[in-house]
Amino acid sequence: MLQTNRAMLMAMYLNSLTDQETVSLTTAMVHSGDQLQWNPEWKDLLVDKHSTGGCGDKISLVLAPALAACDFKVPMISGRGLEHTGGTLDKLESIPGYCVQLSENEMHYALKTAGCFIAGPTETLAPGDKELYKRRDVTATVDSIPLCVASIISKKVAEGTKTLIMDVKVGSAAFFKDETQARNLASMLINVSAGLGVQTRCALTNMDTPLGRAVGNSLEVAEAIDCLKGNGPHDIVELVTTLGGIILEMKGRVETLNEGKQTILKVLNSGEALEKFRLMLICQGVAEVTATALCLGDVWSVLPSVSQEHITIIRAVSSGIITKLDSLGVAKAAWKLGAGRSKADEPIDYAVGIRLLHVQGEKVEKGEGLMEVHHNSSTLNENIRRQLEEAIIISDGLDETVPSLIIDIM
Repeated sequence: MLQTNRAMLMAMYLNSLTDQETVSLTTAMVHSGDQLQWNPEWKDLLVDKHSTGGCGDKISLVLAPALAACDFKVPMISGRGLEHTGGTLDKLESIPGYCVQLSENEMHYALKTAGCFIAGPTETLAPGDKELYKRRDVTATVDSIPLCVASIISKKVAEGTKTLIMDVKVGSAAFFKDETQARNLASMLINVSAGLGVQTRCALTNMDTPLGRAVGNSLEVAEAIDCLKGNGPHDIVELVTTLGGIILEMKGRVETLNEGKQTILKVLNSGEALEKFRLMLICQGVAEVTATALCLGDVWSVLPSVSQEHITIIRAVSSGIITKLDSLGVAKAAWKLGAGRSKADEPIDYAVGIRLLHVQGEKVEKGEGLMEVHHNSSTLNENIRRQLEEAIIISDGLDETVPSLIIDIM
């Protein structure tokens, strides 16, 4: 049976699948287990977002409560990171008490109380996907577009989502580094979703440079909370408001994307999204006093952090404009620090990571700090230092245009 499954995957990989064949495969994966059932009055309110993953991608932590603050219900089933790709659940588990494994009753309570949850899949949610993924890993078929689509959409259908925005990353730290492949993935995601009753749109977004200024679990949580307070980095705010604005436009709440972006920005600046996040934390096991301290007090009184002597500054070796800040190099360095794992059962270090003091397009002076590296070793590993230094290119020429974050909306 195992050999048959492997042969089937190899045939799918080599010959690909049509959209309809992918719909059939996805349907079988959905029906391999249970489907979450929600209150009937929530039918038109169930929305979600999914990202193909990247470096510094803490968008879900901000967008889910922002959509909840717009009176949607967001049943977000998420995953963990592997190697250089950070996982949403790993970031949230840096918050003391946060529980990613919820019963269906606990999910219902979170949606009713906070309007959102971010949790791992239950054992009975699309188990066929888990079994196929184990075999995809050993048959080198992970990057098959139809198999990627079936894996993503099966979980979204099983969780009950009716409207989905997909953030399809393109660039050095993305799953697909080539824009043509990313567009093919986006097109199939849209078509297969439609075949299963889920309205989906895709944003192609740049992953050549890290998102925001924080890479690493607790560092990214702190930055997400800054964004929920209306103080987030420009690119994080731009992506959150764009993805949320698309959802609002899809649901007919606004007439234009710009109007939707302004609506999302309003709930960030007003604190409404932050309160939804605080309530979500409490629903998912965080003590109320801890959730309140994290959201309304000093985040570092709650989150794990390294000691001051374990922070190393990477400095500019010349003056000029940062013309490249390679996300793959930064992501791999964070992984080697301990922020990521090589195998699914490996522990991670929530405190370590990298804080970017300057980003692409900014002017720096020789000797100025470029990055703070948070490590738990007595000194920063020289290979990691070299990798970070090589991730940055400083030019002494004229300002260069920073590539657009949003490549296209499909």
